Amino acid sequence: METQLEPMKDDLPLMANTSYMLVKHYVLDLDVDFRSKVIEGIIVLFFETGSQYRKTSSTGKEGCWSQFDEACKRRASEPCYIPVPNLSACSSKMERNDFAVCGKHEEDTSDKNGNHSNEEQASGMSSSKDCCDIENHGNKDFLLVLDCCDLSVLKVEEIDVAAVAGIEEFVRSAKLTDSSKELENLRNQIVHELVALPADRWKEQLRYFTCCSQAPGCGELLFTTDTWSLEIRKSGIQTPADFPHAIRIWYKTKPEGRSVTWTTDQSGRPCVYTVGSPINNRALFPCQEPPVALSTWQASVRAAAGFVVLMSGENSAEPVQLREGILSWYYYVTMPMPASTFTIAVGCWQEVKQQSFTAAIQSNIEFSLPSSQADFRWHEEICSHVEYPCRFQDSAARLQAVIPYRVFAPWCLMERCEECLIQLIPRCLSAAYTTLGTHPFSRLDVLIVPSNFSSLGMASPHIIFLSQSVILGGSHLCGTRLCHEIAHAWFGLAIGAHDWTEEWISEGFATFLEDTFWARAQQLSHGEVKGQQELKALLRWRRLRDEVQNSEEELQVLRPKKESTGELSESGASVVKHGLKAEKIFMQVHYLKGYFLLRFLARAIGEASYFASLRKFVHKFHGRLVLSQDFLCMLLEDIPEQQKSGLTVESIIQNWLDTPGIPKPLQEEGETWQECPLVQQVSAEVTKWMQANQRIRKSGKKKRKQDEVVFQKLLPDQLVLLLEYLLEGKTLCPRVLQCLEKTYQLREQDAEVRHRWCELVVKHKYVSGYGDVEKFLREDQAMGVYLYGELMLNEDVKQQELAHKCFAAAREHMDTSAAKVVAEMLF
Repeated sequence: METQLEPMKDDLPLMANTSYMLVKHYVLDLDVDFRSKVIEGIIVLFFETGSQYRKTSSTGKEGCWSQFDEACKRRASEPCYIPVPNLSACSSKMERNDFAVCGKHEEDTSDKNGNHSNEEQASGMSSSKDCCDIENHGNKDFLLVLDCCDLSVLKVEEIDVAAVAGIEEFVRSAKLTDSSKELENLRNQIVHELVALPADRWKEQLRYFTCCSQAPGCGELLFTTDTWSLEIRKSGIQTPADFPHAIRIWYKTKPEGRSVTWTTDQSGRPCVYTVGSPINNRALFPCQEPPVALSTWQASVRAAAGFVVLMSGENSAEPVQLREGILSWYYYVTMPMPASTFTIAVGCWQEVKQQSFTAAIQSNIEFSLPSSQADFRWHEEICSHVEYPCRFQDSAARLQAVIPYRVFAPWCLMERCEECLIQLIPRCLSAAYTTLGTHPFSRLDVLIVPSNFSSLGMASPHIIFLSQSVILGGSHLCGTRLCHEIAHAWFGLAIGAHDWTEEWISEGFATFLEDTFWARAQQLSHGEVKGQQELKALLRWRRLRDEVQNSEEELQVLRPKKESTGELSESGASVVKHGLKAEKIFMQVHYLKGYFLLRFLARAIGEASYFASLRKFVHKFHGRLVLSQDFLCMLLEDIPEQQKSGLTVESIIQNWLDTPGIPKPLQEEGETWQECPLVQQVSAEVTKWMQANQRIRKSGKKKRKQDEVVFQKLLPDQLVLLLEYLLEGKTLCPRVLQCLEKTYQLREQDAEVRHRWCELVVKHKYVSGYGDVEKFLREDQAMGVYLYGELMLNEDVKQQELAHKCFAAAREHMDTSAAKVVAEMLF
């Protein structure tokens, strides 16, 4: 037996035993009930035997598995032909609504701790620590372990996929007998053939998944739940190869479940959406969460008329009325992805229509191919990922600079989206295409989520969530954040981290690329690009310096598991180190150190060579999971020895990934950015403000006519730097603060600028600005967490009262991690 997992208090356990059985496809059939704040329904999981047990069954013989494995290898050239059945025939055994009715009448068997089981004696089932011992020691039953939390599981059963009309074509060579053992093997053979269908038959595959998900059950399975998992077994089945490969689970979420949040939008209408929780989606549906469990999915979601269901799906779903007052929405995904990337949002969203001028912007976008076009665009090379309908192999997709997109928002924010956001999307998409090439996903929805969203943005397959903070106060923050989330389509989604602790692979690349995308979207000159990127580098360097000074060293390491990164236990279970640490969610280290590493490499080998290598990396690794060394090895392989400047994979990992603090190559670079003209302009403006402050202090209360000072117009990032410099300086008098706000119209600027303004207000106890602080804490919750701490640190009664007042008003709907961090500051 393998060693039992012992996660620390702040580690997130990934319990699924993916080495034994691997989910290949999910079918969800769900009802959203806003009155009870519950999502209820059925999930069907289709499995393949895991890597360790794929070849053998309980008989010890390979049986037909080797034939199917060989068929898998040949399937691109020798597809098996399956007639497309009539969908009505598929559902002849049982209608979808029958399942929903059954689920609602199942008895909730949870105990007082919220654990569930249909075992007569819970002690009779193997505990979590024993679930990985699937060898035939003592004739133990095999235990399937899924990641599951905050769910009420009502019933689990095996599905008789052999009962589906037309399914016999999957097993032409097999003969049906009355032997129950042979029937069990036949069902698993059918599932194996179904998940192995070639990519060009994805439509048939989805139809058969639908048919099989609606097939009758053929026996309940024993199950139990604990804090982090759902454990399922079938009496007498001792190996994964013999365990049912298609199972159906009736379940419902809990209102307090941490994967989704039930709240109201900015127009006061109810909504629910996935919040990018540290526990991911295990409180939305039972799943396998380790990144290696790449799967496809399809989902039917029903909600009351008036609500719009958005989801990570390749199709732009149109609602179907099932009965009066109830609409159904259907989405699907054919690219295998981790279950953690599944996203849903249900609310009274309004679609922001593209006006004629927006269409004109899109049509006038300069068609620009990636700069090293001979690279990988025109090559009909075979992709190295598992087979799926890949856009990199689609000649039309390879020429699509702007994919179809839609924008949704609460009614009260539609006008702002029309003015700003919807005009930026085609420019940013085109800039991303120019930089990296083929868009990995076929379409994009953008949703403005409620104010309690704890981040400025979140990218999922085919959908981006944006905070309302980014669409207020000009286009700069909106554009940069949109570019950041678009970059995740390549880094974070199409290319994922093999180990979740290597967040920098996603966030570092997105932070680095947002600058490139945004510069191209604005069509800046070379000089303008250089100036703005140096200014941005200085701001990020200052932020990294402050964070390193005020955080635990172990949270500053980009590869916390070091040489053990990517390693799994025998069963496939693992832990995400510090995955549940609340304050880690608000840290920027993996964004910033990752960004500076990539910037360092680009400067070391030359920008042209660097971006050529980046496009090669995308072409080679899309659809796959990677470790840091995969990128570093490929990058250095392509660099001539004379250009490497002593760079090695080992030295990069040691200096940048495995060591806390600011990396040595970066420690001296912070001073060089002071020479940037945009930074020098800010320094000159700071001098003017400090001189004005001195004059006002010397003049006292005498109203003496001053020589009028002319202040320069500054870019948003320059304003951020200006306010940061002023925060570090001497105390400013109230008249200067008033003049400062009026000069730059700080209350109308973007959230980054307003955040620094609020810090100035708090530092100086500027009572006239307390309304700005209160508004920021209410409307910009994605950025306001640490303002609470600053309000408390001053030990000023009015400021502490303001902090408690704002927290009391926001706490009910505040993000769980944010509320925990703020509560620790206040109480």
